[in-house]
Amino acid sequence: MSFDRNTQIAFLGMGLMGSRMATRLIQAGFNVAVWNRTEAACEVLLDMGATALKLENIGQYPVILSCVADDTAIQAIYDQVDAHLHADQVWVDFSSLSVDQTKSLAEHARTRDVHWIDSPVSGGTIGAEHGTLVIFAGGDRQIIQDLSLIYNVLCQRVTCMGNSGTGQATKICNQLIVAANSTLIAEAVALAARAGVDTTLLAPALAGGFADSKPFQILTPRMATHTFEPIQWKVQTLSKDLNNALQLAKHFNLNIPVAKQALQQLQTHQNKGYAEADLASIIQLIEQH
Repeated sequence: MSFDRNTQIAFLGMGLMGSRMATRLIQAGFNVAVWNRTEAACEVLLDMGATALKLENIGQYPVILSCVADDTAIQAIYDQVDAHLHADQVWVDFSSLSVDQTKSLAEHARTRDVHWIDSPVSGGTIGAEHGTLVIFAGGDRQIIQDLSLIYNVLCQRVTCMGNSGTGQATKICNQLIVAANSTLIAEAVALAARAGVDTTLLAPALAGGFADSKPFQILTPRMATHTFEPIQWKVQTLSKDLNNALQLAKHFNLNIPVAKQALQQLQTHQNKGYAEADLASIIQLIEQH
């Protein structure tokens, strides 16, 4: 397959990540049609030069990209467009889904000779804005290679992890580390504050050491100053991803107790009304306890 900047792209899902990724593709000169369940989310993209996508016309687009919230959201969209798909379309899904859901969608797509590539991303909204995401892809290796022109606008690296579902499995492992680490970072910031440390100095002081990481450098200053806007990671998103990790581990009879504890903390915070809040706000749960 061959794709260039004249390739018609349908992009479904204009949330925190999807809108930024679509923006980069539009600015790079691609022909992008956008759709979102709430149409207002597309307005800025339309002003940039995107066209409005009608789902019944999805068959006109050789490449379909999607970035939605969860298994339920992607299934609802697939059910709406299934009858309009045609052979040799490529569907690249950037959403973070369960492995089972991805395998099911890939199999359904295969019955229509549509190529499903799971391509979850890591790097947050900053990575989406700057095109520095890392992508874990599952599916046909040659098609993933053929998509390089599109991937190169969005990420610094894409790695084919294996067959359908392996991209999502990799992302689940990534999120397990990020989510569990975020709760531990919150505990460290809260403990440092109680011990009289100027917590605004933690990130630069620990930079380059064994405790350093991108989440640490992003979350610590926000936790130290209680800066929770703009939203970079939603609590409910990490909670969903961590739950997917536990379900995958259960499938393989693997006990992951640290992930269980982190999920419990995230769910407690979420149930207190912070589902849509930034992940850094988890510091408030730790401080209250």
